[in-house]
Amino acid sequence: MAQYFHLHPDNPQPRLLKQAAALLVQGGILAVPTDSSYALACHLDDKAAADKLRRIRQVDDKHHLTLLCRDLSELASYARVDNAQFRLLKTGTPGPYTFILEASKEVPRRVSHPQRKTIGLRVPAHKALLELLALHGAPLLATTLILPGDSEPLNDPQAIRDQLEYQLAAVVDAGACPLAPTTVVDLSGAAPAVLRTGGGDPARLGL
Repeated sequence: MAQYFHLHPDNPQPRLLKQAAALLVQGGILAVPTDSSYALACHLDDKAAADKLRRIRQVDDKHHLTLLCRDLSELASYARVDNAQFRLLKTGTPGPYTFILEASKEVPRRVSHPQRKTIGLRVPAHKALLELLALHGAPLLATTLILPGDSEPLNDPQAIRDQLEYQLAAVVDAGACPLAPTTVVDLSGAAPAVLRTGGGDPARLGL
């Protein structure tokens, strides 16, 4: 049964965050709040956890998963980024944007797109999640918490626990999140392309 960590949204309790971070190291899947919606997250280097993440969402290896990063420098370690891309990333981070980029060798091949070798990356603007990432010490592999057959992400942490309590290690409750998913921008081609408009305004990026 999933543990339930109720965090203060502005001053998240370090003791609870440490417990949540320990579950990630043990291979657990967590429901975590972000600045766009709740997401499922796990340890990047844990194949069994990544496979379970995909099973919960019922997506295959062609579905782009996302690395949640602490800051822009960490993001740039997991993707091949040129100067023009870096300037655009700097404009959109932290914030509700996911960027599709060519994965660097730091990303396990099994979690990048099998043909394109790309990965989604983002730096969330959410205090509790950023502090969890800092405690974990590395990016988390994540996907928006949209259940199979649904078109909207789950936003109520208690409802998440009720529906997924036997599939998750924990639910991190820091209050309701926005219902809009991230805006997805593909930077892996010749020119930036907006694949999905969500919580982030493409105009902020000049797109």
